[in-house]
Amino acid sequence: MENGTEAKPHIVLLATPGMGHLIPLAELAKLLVTKHGFTATLMTFASTASKTQQAFLSSLPSSISPLSLPAVSLSDLPPDSAIETLMSVEAVRLIPAITSALNELKTRHTVVGFVADLFGADTFDAAHDAGLRAYLFFPTNLLTLSLLLHLPEIDANLTCDFKELSEPVQLPGCVPVPGTEILSPLQDRSKDCYKWMVHHGQKYREAEAILVNSFDEIEPHAAKILRQHEPGRPPVYPIGPLIQTGSTVDKAGGSECLDWLDKQPTNSVLYVSFGSGGTLTKEQMDELAYGLESSGQRFLWVVRSPTDADNASSNYYDAESKKDPFAYLPEGFRERTKERGMVVSSRVPQIKVLAHEATGGYVCHCGWNSTLETVVHGVPIIAWPLFAEQKQNAVLLSKGARIALPLEKRGDGVVEREEIERKVRALMEGEEGKRVRRKVAELKEAAAEGMKEGGAACQALAEVVEMWKKGSG
Repeated sequence: MENGTEAKPHIVLLATPGMGHLIPLAELAKLLVTKHGFTATLMTFASTASKTQQAFLSSLPSSISPLSLPAVSLSDLPPDSAIETLMSVEAVRLIPAITSALNELKTRHTVVGFVADLFGADTFDAAHDAGLRAYLFFPTNLLTLSLLLHLPEIDANLTCDFKELSEPVQLPGCVPVPGTEILSPLQDRSKDCYKWMVHHGQKYREAEAILVNSFDEIEPHAAKILRQHEPGRPPVYPIGPLIQTGSTVDKAGGSECLDWLDKQPTNSVLYVSFGSGGTLTKEQMDELAYGLESSGQRFLWVVRSPTDADNASSNYYDAESKKDPFAYLPEGFRERTKERGMVVSSRVPQIKVLAHEATGGYVCHCGWNSTLETVVHGVPIIAWPLFAEQKQNAVLLSKGARIALPLEKRGDGVVEREEIERKVRALMEGEEGKRVRRKVAELKEAAAEGMKEGGAACQALAEVVEMWKKGSG
C-alpha cells in the first residue's frame, strides 16, 4: 500500500434498493474519487439487480468498484409487506455478508469509513464488527431527516395516527406539515413499516456523521438548526445537490422529444412526468388530458398505463391496448393537441429535457432526485405528489421554498381538469408563475455556488473528507 491506487483512502458505500437511492450515492462516490483522491466500493443488494442498474454501474469511473451482495430469502415475510419493511429486513439479514466483505476489503485497501443510506442503518453493526466507523447518507431533504430523527420521541407521545392530528407537525426550523401529508410509511402506526421507520430514527443517532443530499438555501432554517451541535445527535452535513451526471441511463433514446423541443419557443413547454414508478388511475389520466388540452399550453407528457388498467372492462380494453398507454387517453386527444403537445410512452432523458431552453415548467411528483434536477436547471414546479415522502416534499416546495404551485384535490384524491387548467395557466403565464420562476432561479444560482470550490456544500464535504483522511473514519 505504499504507492498507486492502494495508497489512496478507500470508502465503502451501501445503496439500499431503488435507483433513487443508488444514483445520489454513486454521485457522492464520483465526487470522492474525482475531487478528493479516493477509491470506492459501491455495494448493492442482489434483489435490485437489473439491466438498468447494471448499465448504470458499468458507466461509473474505474475507481468505483461495484459489489453485489448475496441474495437473502425474504419468503417468510407476509406477501403484502411494505417496501420499507422488505428493504429493512434485507439489510439486517445482510449484516454477516457485509461484515465479511468489509474485512476482505481491508486486506486490499486503506478503508477509512463505511457509508450506508437511509434504509441501511442496521448495517452500521457490520462496520463496527469490522472495526470501521459508520456514516449515514440521507438522499432526501433535511425536513424528512429531522422528522425521522425526532420520530422516536414523537411516537412516544402520539395517541393517534398522524392523519388524525388536528395541528400540523412542527419540527425545529422546518415548514409545518399537516399530518395527512407526512410520509406514507408513517400513516398507519400499527404496520411493520411504521415500526421500522421509528427504529431507523433511533439507529441514525449511532452514525458518526450524516451527509444529506440537500443544500442550505432550499431549507435555510432547518439547515441552520441541524448544522448546530446537539448532544446525542451526529453532526449533519448538507452536501447537495447531487444529481445524475454522465450516466448511460439518461442517454438511451429521447432524441425525438429533444428534436421537438428544439422547435418550441423559450420557456413555453410544460414537462409532465411522474417518475419511474408513478402512475395514475384512468379517471385521473382523463382529467389531466382534458386539463392540459383546455389550458392551451404546449406540453411534453410521459404517459404510462393507468394503475387500474388490469381492472378495466375486457370488452372495452383488449389485451393489445393494455400494452399501449396511449390507448387509455381520451379519444381524439392526441389529434386535437398535436400542434402544441407531444405524448411519449418511453423513458425520456429527463435532465436534458429540464435543461432545454424550451422547458418552462414541470408537473412533478416531487421525488427528491427529480426536485433537485429541476432546481439545478431553474424550472418551476406544479406539485403533484403520489407516494413515499412526496406529499411532504410538496409542502416543503410550495410552502417553504416557494418554487411550486400546489394542486387542490377532491375528497377522493382526484385532481379535476379545471384545477389542472387553472394551475397550468398560472405557472406558464400568470403572476404566481412569475413569482415561483424568480424563486427557483435564485435557488439555481445558490445551488451552483454551493457546489463550487469554497461553497457551502463543497466545504461541508471537504470537512467530512478531512475527517476520513486523518484516520478518524
